[in-house]
Amino acid sequence: MTSPARRHFQRKVAAKAAGREPVPAAIQRQRADPQATEYEHQRAALGVDLRRLKNIQSLEAKLELKADLIAAYDPWVEGVIEAAKGPDGNFERGKGVADDILITTMIWAIDIGDHARAIPRAEYALRYDLPMPSRFERTLGCFVAEAFAETALAAHGRGEAIDLDVLLQVEALTEDEDMPDEVRAKLHKAIGFAISARAAAAQQEGSTEGPAGGARAANEAALKHQRRALELNDKAGVKKEIERLEREQKKLAEAEQE
Repeated sequence: MTSPARRHFQRKVAAKAAGREPVPAAIQRQRADPQATEYEHQRAALGVDLRRLKNIQSLEAKLELKADLIAAYDPWVEGVIEAAKGPDGNFERGKGVADDILITTMIWAIDIGDHARAIPRAEYALRYDLPMPSRFERTLGCFVAEAFAETALAAHGRGEAIDLDVLLQVEALTEDEDMPDEVRAKLHKAIGFAISARAAAAQQEGSTEGPAGGARAANEAALKHQRRALELNDKAGVKKEIERLEREQKKLAEAEQE
């Protein structure tokens, strides 16, 4: 286990590399040093962990190992992200550069559903247009949108809760990113299901409040996203859900008139 002092050191080194001088120059300077740098130590450790994951065939076991490994890289990633933020908490300083540690742990975080880690990493990576590892054919924006959407849809298929707020953040982060229509359709589909799920949960709890200000408004919002998914991809698999929402919309409208 990494000691608090070691984690503090890693965080400071990452912040210095990413914020106090241009990142490319900082990393080039570090790589030229005859002694192993903290970044090189981290990348070496990452290489070992990636090989461990590659040797595991079980997807479930891979996810469990990613969940165990990811915390070791937090100090580096947190230092890089913090160094790029101004006093208002928005990204403004420094310049992004290829960072295998940040990108790989972002992927892991999405895979294991760790949104607290995934969202800041995705925001930073998209803000500075970091390249994806060469083994990925998809662009960064496409990967982020599709990975979050597929994770949410898989959870929905298992009857598990979907985090609507996270999906809305992803939608905002990837709004201007270029990607196939089919990928964006998945994100709209996932958001639509998440809105419906939140509204259903609120109704079960006896609340008249929905995510958009009432049951009917929530229904309309979900319907809007599902219709958009169908517009983008006529094979999105949302036709039955649209029909269900339209029936529900009619019932809600009739109830308001009584």
